[in-house]
Amino acid sequence: MGLFSFFTKKENKERLDQGLEKTKQGLFSRIHKLVLGKSSIDEDVLDELEEALISGDVGVETTLKIIDRIRKRVAKDKYNKPDELDQLLREEIANLLAEYPHQDLENFEIPKQPDGSFPKPYVIMVVGVNGVGKTTTIGKLAYQYKQAGYSVLLGAADTFRAAAVDQLRLWSQRVQIPLIEKGMQADPAAVTFEAVKAGVDLGVDIVIIDTAGRLHNKVNLMNELSKIKQTATKVMPGAPHEILLVLDASTGQNAIQQATEFTKATQVTALALTKLDGTARGGVVIGISEQFRIPVKFIGVGEQLEDLQIFNRQAFVDSLFPKSAQ
Repeated sequence: MGLFSFFTKKENKERLDQGLEKTKQGLFSRIHKLVLGKSSIDEDVLDELEEALISGDVGVETTLKIIDRIRKRVAKDKYNKPDELDQLLREEIANLLAEYPHQDLENFEIPKQPDGSFPKPYVIMVVGVNGVGKTTTIGKLAYQYKQAGYSVLLGAADTFRAAAVDQLRLWSQRVQIPLIEKGMQADPAAVTFEAVKAGVDLGVDIVIIDTAGRLHNKVNLMNELSKIKQTATKVMPGAPHEILLVLDASTGQNAIQQATEFTKATQVTALALTKLDGTARGGVVIGISEQFRIPVKFIGVGEQLEDLQIFNRQAFVDSLFPKSAQ
């Protein structure tokens, strides 16, 4: 099931580089300006670096940790050359992202249990506010899993938003994956029940459930998430096996706020960051990864089906920093 990723590894790296170009240019143009004409890495430089990272939506808490680490390394290892700042920053971001326990996946694959098996079907419940690219992410995710050799089934439990079912139906047709739907205004839990049951009866590998675009300040809609989750569990003990929160990277700190509210309302187990190619705010990936200790599993770096990628922390840092910094 890894052949697809093997044959497109170089292409995926190129797509990642292109997708992070705006963030890279925005961040490093600030860094290069702040060290221009400076003879050492002093407190003024670090203060300006702090401002640059916060402006890049890395987040205040995460930025302060990075600056503190760089400050200690400068003092301990006697880094004085401003042109070494890129490398210091690269190393400390990589170190920070590597600290929490999470194994980066190489391919689109279902996490295996100790005995090498996986729950069948593996049920993924997708949550997120309207407009973040949730349904598009589901379509691309279904395509990638299908390309990896899995059988996939979709469940249209977003029955509140106008045309949401139609949109998911179009994606199911585009990627040629079956869809369980009951139309608009149907009970989302009922759709979930039928989708998971169909997955069990048909022996499908993966069931992906689309849910309504929950506004994080609407308690009644958040309660609906619990109902959907409980329904999936009744059909198949242990389901959903993954609750994927989709966030729009271009919204910067608003994405972090959404993550905060959703993690309070439901047990989010993985994150997908979309629209990285259209923003200079890609630093939000660093802040979210460090702050929530919930793995960023997927990132969207373009409009094509293949532009939904597995998030690999080291590959992200390598793409974010230019060759001269490596």
